[in-house]
Amino acid sequence: MSAPSHRTLALILGALAGMGPFSVDMYLPAFPALGASLGATPGAVQATLAVYFLGMAVGQVFYGPLADRYGRRGPLFVGLGLFTAASLLCAVAPDIGWLTGARLLQALGGCAGMVVARAVVRDVTDERGAVRLMASLMLVMGVAPIIAPLVGGALLPVFGWRGIFVILASYGAAMVALILLFLPETLPMDRRRRDGVLATLRIWGGLLRDARFMGFALAGGFIIGGMFAYIMGSPFVLMELHGVPPGQYGFYFGANAIGIMVVGQVMSRLAQKLEPARLLPVVLTVSAVSGLALLGVTATGLFGFWGIVATLFCYVAMIGAVMPLTVALGMGPHGKMAGNASALMGTLQFGIGAMVGVVLGALQDGTALPMAGVIAACGVAGWTVRRVLVR
Repeated sequence: MSAPSHRTLALILGALAGMGPFSVDMYLPAFPALGASLGATPGAVQATLAVYFLGMAVGQVFYGPLADRYGRRGPLFVGLGLFTAASLLCAVAPDIGWLTGARLLQALGGCAGMVVARAVVRDVTDERGAVRLMASLMLVMGVAPIIAPLVGGALLPVFGWRGIFVILASYGAAMVALILLFLPETLPMDRRRRDGVLATLRIWGGLLRDARFMGFALAGGFIIGGMFAYIMGSPFVLMELHGVPPGQYGFYFGANAIGIMVVGQVMSRLAQKLEPARLLPVVLTVSAVSGLALLGVTATGLFGFWGIVATLFCYVAMIGAVMPLTVALGMGPHGKMAGNASALMGTLQFGIGAMVGVVLGALQDGTALPMAGVIAACGVAGWTVRRVLVR
């Protein structure tokens, strides 16, 4: 199998990394219908999302070492198979407990795509090339949040919420075919690690003690944690508090995704001229200020609904710069353990996402303030942790 072109590689890896966002965003418009169908409370429905983030965090612990030991394709096929089967289990769920368990399995499979995509980027590029390729992935991944809620909203009146999970199962099966046909193995035999469990734990311990790696991983993790707060809180804030119809919810979500795509492409060009390490502090500052502005307009009511929409857009759009920069800078020195580094980075990000879900649920008071407060806190934390840990 010949090596794919840059564009083809970006499309495949973007589709792999986009499985997580697509699995999250596609069923958001169905929250009210899903709860009514299964007799579940809004909190129980929201828990199906929080447990997905938990599964994404836990699963990456295993796929990283497997991808470094056995290559990228084998663990990827295992994960995609699990994702496809679990999506079908979601589609036939008789109650909210079944759905929650199936969502956990779906996440444990889907996270393989995110781990392997980042590891492949490190396999085939240097630091500047990684920023460029990651920015291209952001362009492809940006399509998922645009399409997913629109597809979910369109499927809902025709096939119900169960049809959404059938589409996700088809997505997983299609990815298996694409990998078989177009993505060769990028980790040659002589670069594969033969570490046992103890050696893997030592690698993870070394990464956890690496202040530079942790600074970039946690900075990206906290900013992305704010995005998770937006994903979990926006159905309630937009549809229930501000009366946005489910069919229109996807347009607001899509606008933020377009912001991610545009910022990602701008960052791709800037990274060819400026050092990524000089760009990241600026990006994190914009994220923190945007989060604080969101909290300000929410608490005061300044500019009303559109004030919330505008400041959310500014915060979420910066993900298009934060993700490629933190991944490239954090994983750059760790080419020999890219799978483990990718897994730990993803585990930290989704672990923060799971904690955000718990905090958001505990603070829920029937207003938009909990979502805004958590996003602001995540933005400030991302800025702070890079400044403290990265010298």
